[in-house]
Amino acid sequence: MTAPMPVLPPEPPPADAAPPKAPEHKPASRLLAPLRETGKLFSLAATVSREVFRRPFQVREFIEQFWFVASVTILPAALVSIPFGAVIALQVGSLTQQLGAQSFTGGASVLAVIQQASPIIVALLISGAAGSAICADLGSRKIREELDAMEVMGVSPVQRLVVPRVLATMLVAVLLNGLVSVVGTLGGYFFNVILQHGTPGAYLASFSALAQLPDLYISEVKALIFGFIAGIVAAYRGLNPRGGPKGVGDAVNQSVVITFMLLFFVNTVLTAIYLQIVPAKGS
Repeated sequence: MTAPMPVLPPEPPPADAAPPKAPEHKPASRLLAPLRETGKLFSLAATVSREVFRRPFQVREFIEQFWFVASVTILPAALVSIPFGAVIALQVGSLTQQLGAQSFTGGASVLAVIQQASPIIVALLISGAAGSAICADLGSRKIREELDAMEVMGVSPVQRLVVPRVLATMLVAVLLNGLVSVVGTLGGYFFNVILQHGTPGAYLASFSALAQLPDLYISEVKALIFGFIAGIVAAYRGLNPRGGPKGVGDAVNQSVVITFMLLFFVNTVLTAIYLQIVPAKGS
């Protein structure tokens, strides 16, 4: 019998040889990234809606956040609503004068303030003032790993921190919408009667002839939905910062921009649905 051939060890690669290539991984499509972010945003919204009914409810956190959101938005909202109402009243008054329908200035301007301007003003201020603060607070907690520590201890950050903030923005938006509507209407009345020499009686009569209660209802519904969107977007970006402290600042900017885009889109959809469902008064 012949002896088995000895197994020689493999020769070492030469010193100038290139290292072996790692297996290539195809990068994720950039087109799917926005869809993933949208899905995560909707998932957080569904989680918040579910956690609202979970006990114990964080009453103290809710009251503190409600007071904070209200304190940073009441005065700016009242100040911003005056020029908004004035611009709408002046523009509508000038147009109705050209058409020979000056008696309808009050109804047209007030409906524009209540249905469109007031909810948008409230939502923009809540997103810019309160939403940015909420995003920065949650983002700083995230990079300090406070939220991870809460999860380790069995405490849900969504139920403990996000739910009270979202509910606070929703409630403040509904209450603030009434304030902005009143101040904007008074501002429009002043500028129409004083600057354009309109008739106070005609201003009020046209408002009562064109306005109806569903106009107020849709305004409050818009404010409620806009407050929910502002709170959810701010919380989502705050829970998912990237790149440390700089990432928190970027997340704050992104939350405001995303909220603005969603607000105008949702406002268009709600307005179109309302005009199709609710007939105009007198029709």
